Amino acid sequence: MDNKPENSPDTPSESVGVPAPEGEANLIDTDYKIGQDNYQANPMGVSIDIHGAVFVISSLLVLAFVVLTLALPEQSTGLFESMKNWINSNMSWFFLLSANIFLILCVVLILSPLGRVRIGGGNASPDFSYLGWFSMLFAAGMGVGLMFYGVSEPLTHYGTALGGISMGEAGARTDWAPLGAAEGNPSAAMSLGMAATIFHWGLHPWAIYAIVALSLAIFSYNKGLPLTIRSIFYPILGERIWGWPGHAIDILAVFATLFGLATSLGIGAQQAAAGLSHLFGVPDGNATLVLLITGITAVAIVSIVLGVDKGVKRLSQFNMVLAFLLLMFVVFVGPTLLIATGFVKNLGSYLVELPFLANPFGREDANFSQGWTTFYWAWWISWSPFVGMFIARVSRGRSVREFLTAVLLIPSIVSVFWMTAFGTAAIDQLQKGFEGATNSDLPIQLFEVLGQMPWTEVTSFVAIVLVIVFFITSSDSGSLVIDTITAGGKIDAPKPQRVFWGMIEGAIAIALLVGGGLAALQAVAVSAGLPFTLVLLAGCYAIVKGLMSEPRGK
Repeated sequence: MDNKPENSPDTPSESVGVPAPEGEANLIDTDYKIGQDNYQANPMGVSIDIHGAVFVISSLLVLAFVVLTLALPEQSTGLFESMKNWINSNMSWFFLLSANIFLILCVVLILSPLGRVRIGGGNASPDFSYLGWFSMLFAAGMGVGLMFYGVSEPLTHYGTALGGISMGEAGARTDWAPLGAAEGNPSAAMSLGMAATIFHWGLHPWAIYAIVALSLAIFSYNKGLPLTIRSIFYPILGERIWGWPGHAIDILAVFATLFGLATSLGIGAQQAAAGLSHLFGVPDGNATLVLLITGITAVAIVSIVLGVDKGVKRLSQFNMVLAFLLLMFVVFVGPTLLIATGFVKNLGSYLVELPFLANPFGREDANFSQGWTTFYWAWWISWSPFVGMFIARVSRGRSVREFLTAVLLIPSIVSVFWMTAFGTAAIDQLQKGFEGATNSDLPIQLFEVLGQMPWTEVTSFVAIVLVIVFFITSSDSGSLVIDTITAGGKIDAPKPQRVFWGMIEGAIAIALLVGGGLAALQAVAVSAGLPFTLVLLAGCYAIVKGLMSEPRGK
C-alpha cells in the first residue's frame, strides 16, 4: 500500500478526505485516517486513489453477476424472481414495520432538541442555496420514477379499486385493489387509488432516504469518519468497521447501489426509446437502446468531469424548470379544476388512509401490500445508499430539523402534486372514454396521455428530454456515491474514477437490457433491500446515539 501523507504536495486530489467540522462538534477519537488503506498510483498520468478490498471485490462481483446473467439468463431470472417472491410473501410485515419506524424517528428528531444540531459543526454554513439543494434532492431521488409511474400507477390503482374485491377458491383475495377497494364508485376509487399512489411516493420513502443521509452526514461531517456506509456502524462495531466487517458493509452498499441504479437507467432508457418511437418513428429495439444509453452516458461523463457544483447542480436546476413547465402545462391544459381540488382532496385521502396503508399486520389486500408496497419499500431501501449518500454529500451546513423537514416535505409535496396532475388527467381521459393509456405498455402510457392534449409533439419531446436528463443526473450522482465508497470515504477522489463508474453503469444497463436481464436486475435490487433494512434499523440507533453527543445550537 502506498500510504502517502494527506497533505503531500504531489497528491493534490487527496488534500481533504472529509471537511473538518466548523465550530463545536464531537469528533470520534480514532487513530484511523481517511484513505490510509487506499492504493494510490498514477499510471500513464491517470491518478487513482481506491480502497483496494472494496474496489476490487465490488468490481469482481459486478462482473460475475453480468457474465452469469448474460450466460444463463433463464436460470438467473428464475432464481432472482424466486428470491423476490419469497421476500414479498414472507417479509412484507418486516418492511412495513421498519418503514413506519423510520418515519416516526424522523418526526421525533424534528420535534426534539436534537433537531438543533447542525451538520458539519456549530458554525457550518450550507454549501448550496435552497434552490440548488431542493432541485438536487428531487432530481437524484425520484425523477425517473415519477416520469415512469406518474400515469401508470394512479390508473392501475383506480382500475383495481373500481373493479372491487374478488375471491379465489381457497377464500383468499385474488384482486390487486388496495384495502377494501371501492367497487362501482368512481369517485371513491379515484380517492383510494390516489391515496395508495401517494403512499408509495410520499413520506415513507423519503424517511428511508433521510435516515441514511442523516446518519452518514453526522458520522462524517461531525464525527470525522469516512463518508461510507460502514461509518454508521461505529457505535455498534467500534474500530472493527475498519476491517472486514466494514469492508463487507461497503461492498454490499456498492453492489446494491450500482445495480439499483442500473435498473433505473434501464427503465429510463426504455421510456425514452418508447417516446422517440412514438414521436419520431425511431425503431424501438435493442439497437436504439444501446445507442441511447451510450449517448446519454457520454453526456453524464461530461457532467461528472465538471463536478457537482457545475454538473449535477446545473442539470438538476435545468430539469426542475423543465419539469415545472410540463407539470404546469398538464395542470392548465388538462382538467384544471379537478387537479386543483384533487390535490387537497388526495392529500386528505392519503392522510386518512395512511394508518391503514401502513399497517403491517393482518392485511387482507395481500396482492397490493406484498406486490406493490413491499416491492416499493424494498426498492427504496436498496436505493438508499445511493440517494442517502448523495443527499448527505450536498446537505452540509443544514440543521437536523431543517434537513429532515426539507427532505421529508419538499419532495413529498412535489410528488403528490405531480401524481395528482398526471394521474387525474389520465383517469379523466379514461372516464371520458379514452382507453389508449390503459391499454398501452407502461413506458408509452405517459405519451398516450400527452397525445390527447394540444402541442403533442412539443410536450412529448419535453418529456423525452426530462427522462434523459434525469438519467444523466442519476448516473452522475450515482458515480459520485460509488466512487466515494470505493475510495475509502474520500469525497474528493480523482475524477477518472468517477468516469470509470459512469461507464460501468452504462455498460451494465446495456448488457442487461440486451441480455434480457432487466427483470433479474430488478429482483436483485429488491432482494438487496432486505439486508439494508437491517442497516437502516442500525442507523436509527446510531443516529440517536451520535446526535445525543453533539452540541446543540440555540
